[in-house]
Amino acid sequence: MTDAPIALTCGDPAGIGPELAAKAWTDLGASLPFFLLGDPSHLPEGTSVAVIEAPEETAAAAARGLPVLRHPFPAPARPGHPDPANAPATVSVIERAVALVQTGRASAVTTAPISKQVLIDGAGFAYPGHTEFLAALGGVERVVMMLVSPQLRVVPTTIHIPLSQVAVQLTPDLLRDTIRITVEGLRRHFGLDSPRVAVAGLNPHAGEGGKLGHEEGTWIAGLIAGLAAEGLAITGPHPADTMFHAAARARYDVAVAMYHDQALIPVKTLDFDRGVNVTLGLPFVRTSPDHGTAFDIAGRGIANPTSLIEALKLARAMSARG
Repeated sequence: MTDAPIALTCGDPAGIGPELAAKAWTDLGASLPFFLLGDPSHLPEGTSVAVIEAPEETAAAAARGLPVLRHPFPAPARPGHPDPANAPATVSVIERAVALVQTGRASAVTTAPISKQVLIDGAGFAYPGHTEFLAALGGVERVVMMLVSPQLRVVPTTIHIPLSQVAVQLTPDLLRDTIRITVEGLRRHFGLDSPRVAVAGLNPHAGEGGKLGHEEGTWIAGLIAGLAAEGLAITGPHPADTMFHAAARARYDVAVAMYHDQALIPVKTLDFDRGVNVTLGLPFVRTSPDHGTAFDIAGRGIANPTSLIEALKLARAMSARG
């Protein structure tokens, strides 16, 4: 367990990240030490701010205000109006947060939402999203995105790709690695010695015996059987439309889905506000709220901080387990 604080990146300063950070500090105070890495001038007017010079000052500063480790941005933040001029600084904040956790000065990274389009326009961002960028910073080839809520943990095997590409990019190696990284992450960070894994089919009704698709019969079922023979507590492929009701969820600790919406629709439907995005397979802990920048409501003071607060709490719990 580490006593180092959590590094919270500011995300796109025109989104709801700054106001959520302020609300999270109001809720948590000094009970869960975290610092915001960003420009204090981007915070909502009236925010109690405690500017710090180093992460080690976080615990003491949190009693006075939201601890902010200053990271200058070239342009002001206009809620709801993202500025590509701020994109390079948004990227460098993420890089700086990762460096701090890699050197032990932060215990985990929690990331506020970014706009990939803004980063592409303003910084030539070459990654499909946060997850893939963090994998590059962590020096790992493959990571897993897991969505966590009190009712469900679910992993999409393919993530930010068009639906037309799912069957092309879904390979035995990818599915096998996804399952193994998921199991190791649940063992290491969630205290589950033998996590129960339920794997969804790719096609409707898990292929309906080959009538609605062939992947389940030609390789998915065999891959799952091979992992079960190795000692994993794993079942499937299951029809995805019957995997997420309450009785089905009681039979597993994590569901592995085949593509983005197959995984995210159930978790967001079950508990939109408390869902947390976790990246497994990194050499450090990373969590984030399970929502986007919400430019349409930024600056209006109505953004719900629950998902960010849950992300900070989960980051603390995960880092405490190693």
